[in-house]
Amino acid sequence: MAVQSVESSTTSSASDTSHASGAFGPAIALSCRECGERFDLGPIFACEVCFGPLEVAYELPAGDPEELRRRIEAGPNSIWRYAPLLPVPADVADLPSLHPGFTQLVKADNLARELGVTGELHIKDDSGNPTHSFKDRVVAIAVQAARTFGFTTLSCSSTGNLAGAVGAAAARAGFRSCVFIPHDLEAGKVVMAAVYGGELVGIEGTYDDVNRFCSELIGDPVGEGWGFVNVNLRPYYGEGSKTLAYEICEQLGWRLPDQIVIPIASGSQLTKIDKGLKELIAIGLVEDKPYKIFGAQAEGCSPVSAAFKAGHDVVRPQKPQTIAKSLAIGNPADGPYVLDIARRTGGAVEDVNDEQIVDAIKLLARTEGIFAETAGGVTVGVTKKLIEDGLLDPSLTTVVLNTGDGLKTLDAVAPTTGPSAIIRPTLDSFREAGLA
Repeated sequence: MAVQSVESSTTSSASDTSHASGAFGPAIALSCRECGERFDLGPIFACEVCFGPLEVAYELPAGDPEELRRRIEAGPNSIWRYAPLLPVPADVADLPSLHPGFTQLVKADNLARELGVTGELHIKDDSGNPTHSFKDRVVAIAVQAARTFGFTTLSCSSTGNLAGAVGAAAARAGFRSCVFIPHDLEAGKVVMAAVYGGELVGIEGTYDDVNRFCSELIGDPVGEGWGFVNVNLRPYYGEGSKTLAYEICEQLGWRLPDQIVIPIASGSQLTKIDKGLKELIAIGLVEDKPYKIFGAQAEGCSPVSAAFKAGHDVVRPQKPQTIAKSLAIGNPADGPYVLDIARRTGGAVEDVNDEQIVDAIKLLARTEGIFAETAGGVTVGVTKKLIEDGLLDPSLTTVVLNTGDGLKTLDAVAPTTGPSAIIRPTLDSFREAGLA
């Protein structure tokens, strides 16, 4: 699949040099999702013409798909096996990084029986990444861009997982880090974000307040030399989520899933997974066939779900109030694009309440031995609800994402989870407890 040559209204000698040197691999431009205007590769994220979001455009590999498959399969067991499809240099696997990705795709037969699924049910378990969430993927791509653009500090606004991923990646790659979070996050995520030695700043307010603060900081002289992975590096950062699509298809034997259930925070992950699936089809790595994408939200922060159910194209912001804090973005930037994808593919956007989230976390743990964080409880809970409502076909191949480790969100399950009994160290006491 080839794209047309760039006709950019901006020029940047630094980005031109970077592109010429192969720093961005097959990437050739930044393209506006709204108006299609193109810009040189650089640390920008909004279109100068219509203020729409920018994303990476490529000249993707042409030729024999079988040869490309063999090349990928011979690559490292990380996202860098897909370097020919990403905005990174060919030697990226040799550069300092956490080497995230190629996490397990678990065939969830026990869960399938519980849910009445007769087709294949898989859990894409991204808790196996270096900092135990999918955020390691997106940060890894952003770090390569930051290195090329000469940034010295890595930063982000975060609901927790991203802060930890940025702190760890910065430590490994030799950057300073300064990350910003809502002040009331889960203790596990706060500790994990702080332990890497960078600066961790709590902001009084919601994630949306944190994000607004970071937008101000990026335009201030104090932010000079800072790479905000989800702001001025966002076009590159977002491409990391595509690797979930690549891995799922490769692990399914180079075939598309029929249905996929994805959590929604900003919505970027869902839109980029769809982009990745379309790219695989376009270059012939998978057979083209219909697939459905379902979005999953917590009821206490469900602006996209509410818009989908109401048939609206505009997503109205909400004030988050949910235990699923990693998904607690009340004004999701990619919300309208999520609506488009769900409708285009014949999917849906659904939500579950806090009690259903906890039940789903326990269900997945009990059936498959996977301890998901609250976002995983959301996707499993929504999958159950979609099946019960007749929106998800239980006879088809379905993939459900778990994007993080339950050890980060212990508060969600701790009140209702603990020892079956406390006994004296005697057999009589064991029998008296009814455990024999």
